[in-house]
Amino acid sequence: MKRALLLLLLCAACGKRGVLEARPGHVARPLPYAVTTAPTPDQQLTRATQAAPRRVDDPLTRSEERQPDKFDLPPKR
Repeated sequence: MKRALLLLLLCAACGKRGVLEARPGHVARPLPYAVTTAPTPDQQLTRATQAAPRRVDDPLTRSEERQPDKFDLPPKR
């Protein structure tokens, strides 16, 4: 058990922290259409608004008791 925990801690601590760069001998991604400068890695990692939209159609804006629903019937057997 102790060995497994030690191995887990060692594996969790081996992640690289630093600036993202292309490996030597490899080229970066091609430029997007109609762009004059290459986007930075931070710009490439941020999600667009369409990729993570906020939910704005929630019918309940605060915690309140729901009204009885006459169509909420048990399933037929």
